[in-house]
Amino acid sequence: TPPTAYGRAMATVFTHVNLPVADVEASIAWYEAHTPLVLQGRDSVGGIGEVALMAEDTDGAFVSLVQSDQDRQATTMLGTNPLGHLGLELEDRSAVDSAVRYATDADCLVFGPVDHPKAGYYCMLRDPDGNNVELSVGQSLSALLAGLPEA
Repeated sequence: TPPTAYGRAMATVFTHVNLPVADVEASIAWYEAHTPLVLQGRDSVGGIGEVALMAEDTDGAFVSLVQSDQDRQATTMLGTNPLGHLGLELEDRSAVDSAVRYATDADCLVFGPVDHPKAGYYCMLRDPDGNNVELSVGQSLSALLAGLPEA
């Protein structure tokens, strides 16, 4: 039975994370340089602002980068606490290591890599607006669930 809210069935598929950004062009460039996400589409939405849809492909969840029409100063949505972050799974440990080297050179590495028995192999980067972006191996939902005790 799907979960319910307000007396009706709730969606059970994760669709997107929406991040406010100060400069959509700089953010597109950063996400394309440091993550597997690429620009899938963009639009100028009256009353909202410039919207860039970032994803690996067009079949799954996406990140929506929004530069507001009303307030050009972005607010950090995910904060500087590493518990608040956008998590992206990479193909293997060497991809995480490459990301660490590149992020170090670009001065956006927060920490890592870390090899944790339950949380996998990961690093944390900071995007141009101060949002934390975690790149990992072993943090897919199936990998995390496999490590949990039976309920």
